[in-house]
Amino acid sequence: MNDLHIPFEQISVTLKEILVKYGLAEERALRCALLFAKADLDGVHSHGVNRFFLFLDFIKKGLVNPTKEPVCLSQLGMFERWDGQQGVGNLNADFAMDRAIRLSKEFGISCVTLQNTNHWMRGGNFGWQAVEAGCIGICFTNTNPNMPAWGGREPKIGNNPLVIAIPREKGPVVLDMAFSQFAYGKLSIAKAKGEQMSYDAGFDDEGNLTKDPQKILENHLGLPIGLWKGSGLSIMLDLLSAILSGGNSSHEIGKLGYETAISQVFMCFDPNKLQLLEWIESKSDALIEDLRNSATFDEKPIRYPGENTLVTRNKNIENGVPISEELWAKLQNELKS
Repeated sequence: MNDLHIPFEQISVTLKEILVKYGLAEERALRCALLFAKADLDGVHSHGVNRFFLFLDFIKKGLVNPTKEPVCLSQLGMFERWDGQQGVGNLNADFAMDRAIRLSKEFGISCVTLQNTNHWMRGGNFGWQAVEAGCIGICFTNTNPNMPAWGGREPKIGNNPLVIAIPREKGPVVLDMAFSQFAYGKLSIAKAKGEQMSYDAGFDDEGNLTKDPQKILENHLGLPIGLWKGSGLSIMLDLLSAILSGGNSSHEIGKLGYETAISQVFMCFDPNKLQLLEWIESKSDALIEDLRNSATFDEKPIRYPGENTLVTRNKNIENGVPISEELWAKLQNELKS
């Protein structure tokens, strides 16, 4: 099927109206809908509306409680720990990053953690949330076990996404990445299209590297980026998430049968409070200019993380957000049911 191009506002309103039917209050439903739609607006289709029906299914199963909001467990200056109460994952993360931003404005730096929360969908949303508030933002989450530790033959560690975002007048630098070679959302899209991945993406039943997304999704044996180095970084992010939040680690999440009750960390640095404004722009610009001057093998310019996001966003605001005909029809049916 071909893609339709739907106005961003229309997508947001459609999602909001469906979410209200599933028990979210109007204001929360709109914010949740905007976070889903923003992923598609910025071209991250693997973690936007494509995941909406999985999210609705989690509400139906009782894994996501649409009425619960975070409850504070402890506060100590610039560090806060919250219980997400199995609430809506992207709303909990939005709340936690907002708290981190507010605390950084007061203390210069901050750390806010969440236990018992749910999938935050597109993690990059919360990096952009930080830079739009003029802050450096770092956040990460653990997941269910979906990769083998290096040398292992069963899923024991998560691909534990990491977001690092730095504000910059000429365009923020925003890294949004998981520690599997390909995000599981991208594997799912490729599987639905009957496509192979462009690089080895995981292991088959015999432990051979494969580009077949179906095999990888069946086994939960994604390939760690950087091989043993990615495996090690995944383990450390899982430990930090669980220790700082007091919540579950990946192996405990795996025993639940679903990816739920996960742990997350949100950190912010306010350049103004920390007196970094004199050089944050010049340092960023100089580094990026040096990258642009790099020789390349194929004559394509070097890009910094997040460089094309604003271009994609503006294009989709003007032309409409690409959504498959099948997915849009499914949303309309859900709205009418």
